[in-house]
Amino acid sequence: MSNDSVIDLERLPKHIAIIMDGNGRWAEKRKEPRLFGHKAGADSVRDIVEAARELGIQVLTLYAFSSENWSRPAKEVSGLMSILKRFLVSELSRMQKNDIRLSCIGELERLPDGVREALQESIEKTSTNSAMILNLALSYGARDELTRAARLLAQDCVAGKMAVEDITTEAVSAHLYTAALPDPDLLIRTGGEARISNFLLWQLSYAEIFFTDIMWPDFRKEVFLQAILDFQRRERRFGRIGAQLKKRDQ
Repeated sequence: MSNDSVIDLERLPKHIAIIMDGNGRWAEKRKEPRLFGHKAGADSVRDIVEAARELGIQVLTLYAFSSENWSRPAKEVSGLMSILKRFLVSELSRMQKNDIRLSCIGELERLPDGVREALQESIEKTSTNSAMILNLALSYGARDELTRAARLLAQDCVAGKMAVEDITTEAVSAHLYTAALPDPDLLIRTGGEARISNFLLWQLSYAEIFFTDIMWPDFRKEVFLQAILDFQRRERRFGRIGAQLKKRDQ
């Protein structure tokens, strides 16, 4: 195995975000109901969470259910919520064993009571775990998040807690769902589509992006590692030029 095919554990992305796309299409190609694909996708979630934990990734954010997904057929939405609840219940002991803390971003008040209760229980019971954060984006939309942040900032200005001049990029970040998390270094999208789909629009400003045609139910550790290797081969300049980075590192 060549050196450039071995992951450098000293240069891992701190935060990896994944758009888990392709469950429904995967099922349809097999002439199965779309929910069959969503159920199969839960196995990929388990595999990738374990792989991230083994590597030492600090934060893994999974786009599990978007605000736009509420417009899908009621039967599919109901099925997705049932799968989510079962996953939360079944994975709690695994998260405890692996020292994984669960967090969640999105309009959680829109979730069914049973899902919200299972989610809250998992968040509370894993709150002291510290090896990795598994962050689920549920009923989440980036434009909604940014609108919410703008409202909060406006309220603070009206209340005299801050001046308009105090609205900086740092202030905006502090009013996002992800205020306590580092921005993603790497975004992975499965399923052959090449778009962001209203996901972490602010936070992904400087993320490296890895697109793959592999549908989410077939996405496993091997491809996950390929994405990280691809990330490590890139030069992240953040608006600067390569010569500046070399001088900085000398």
